Amino acid sequence: MQASPFDLPRYLADLALFQEMSADELQRLAAGCRLRRLDGGEMVFRIGECCNEFHVTVSGQVKLFVVSPAGQEKVIELMGPGQSFAEALMFTGKPYIINAQALGETLLLSVRKHAVLAEIERDPRFTLRMLAGMSLRLDNLLRDVAGYALHNGLQRVVGYLLRGHDPAAAPEPRGLTVALPVSMATIASRLSITPEYFSRVLHELEARGLIEIDRATIRIHDAARLAQHTLPSAVPRGGRPALDA
Repeated sequence: MQASPFDLPRYLADLALFQEMSADELQRLAAGCRLRRLDGGEMVFRIGECCNEFHVTVSGQVKLFVVSPAGQEKVIELMGPGQSFAEALMFTGKPYIINAQALGETLLLSVRKHAVLAEIERDPRFTLRMLAGMSLRLDNLLRDVAGYALHNGLQRVVGYLLRGHDPAAAPEPRGLTVALPVSMATIASRLSITPEYFSRVLHELEARGLIEIDRATIRIHDAARLAQHTLPSAVPRGGRPALDA
């Protein structure tokens, strides 16, 4: 599908990676970019395809995933608006090692390798900004791996619901509202638990009065109390460290 008119240099200027670039530099970089409008379920790339660009989700959401030989899908990450991916792999000259798929209608910006290399040659500071972004991504992945190894399924679910919120902060008068951006099965795969276990934990939390489920919206009445519920003694009946995808 063809993308509608879009002020690409202006959008690039709003991304942390390109904020310090001049108008001329942004114009050059924009000439090495492409925009795509993807339908839900449409693939961005597949394992084994050549990686000559990195990508930024402008709107919508992209799922990064792998599929086991048995056909079981494991979600690696969900990339929302403003998030970039495949930067590190682009520099290796190797093919994609994961799959990427649009979840719902998505506008995707792809920045070609030759355009990035040209700007790196012109301004070494651009290299440092890219390294900072990739280092942050690596740090997040390491935190995920540590979480899978050290946290049980309940702790992962509660951590997901409370992401970006400090339970020690003053409580919100009306509580917190979390909108699930994708299906429960996709979120469960991202957390390395089964969809059935994810659903069971949510309903157990609701039964204890900690959350309220309204389709894809979850209301958290007391964040501090919910965080306290992750203590080992609070694992739901029949719960276990959920290491299965």
